[in-house]
Amino acid sequence: MELYQLRGFVAVAELGHLTRAAERLHLSQPALSAQIKALEDELGVQLFSRGSAGMTLTPAGKRLLPDAARVLEDAAALHGKARGIQGEIAGHVRLGTLADPDFIRLAAFLALATERFPLVELELQHEVSGAAFEKVRDGALDASFYYGDLVHAAVESIPLRGIVYRVAGPAAWRDKIVGASWEEIAALPWLMAPPISTHHVLATALFAERGRAPATLIGADNELVIRSLVASGLGVALVRDDLAREGEAAGELAIWAEARLATTLQFIHASEKHEEPEIRALVGVIGDVWHDTIAPRSAKAPAGLHRRARAR
Repeated sequence: MELYQLRGFVAVAELGHLTRAAERLHLSQPALSAQIKALEDELGVQLFSRGSAGMTLTPAGKRLLPDAARVLEDAAALHGKARGIQGEIAGHVRLGTLADPDFIRLAAFLALATERFPLVELELQHEVSGAAFEKVRDGALDASFYYGDLVHAAVESIPLRGIVYRVAGPAAWRDKIVGASWEEIAALPWLMAPPISTHHVLATALFAERGRAPATLIGADNELVIRSLVASGLGVALVRDDLAREGEAAGELAIWAEARLATTLQFIHASEKHEEPEIRALVGVIGDVWHDTIAPRSAKAPAGLHRRARAR
């Protein structure tokens, strides 16, 4: 069964005459007659009674006509939708995410991206921040959220907001932490994320500046896990300022006031993908989701949100 056969069926039914229907469809009368015969053979029923006055629908034809008209309407709607899709951005993007979806506004980003670009398929991969940078640099990810300030010629970045880390410990250790010296803090058990993480890099730099390594080191897989383990009494760690303050207000954490370490939340993507439509589309979404914290786009540079990273 073909759509052109259904069009012929509907046209003949509406006009009641083979010749006039053929004229409407810009067909010869024998060609249209052959189409109707082929459709009747396909369906196994006679659709018209043929007489000197024209073509009259049989009972079977009357029952099937509304269905044929509906199929044609659905086909027209399908073509219309397809024409609307022409020119829309489509593609597959491998996107790295981090441990705290609320902090990176992941839900708002995904909601706006899928609303604006329904043909862009986003494959989310949870990453440790340093690994996210390396995967974007090496092409394993197309784009990612990232904590840190690493730079590389193969990576472009959009700074979204500053991040401050504080040294925090269990609330039960408050007397050990508030007013403690660096030597006393370093002597406590420490919790740190894997070496590839920005969290680990910051903590290592903190120790290097003071010439003292932690007495006891306990590994944990991400900063939310670390915050939970600190609250449970296992040790001290660098905790993101907002989480540290929440924990302090809840009576779970104590903050050591002598250290503040800063880094940046960024959205990064491979430099070579700068002009790819789906990447530019997501950059635009980032600009709208983070409009309250990032610099406005330059009038002279449509991609003004980007900062091309320097070679390491």
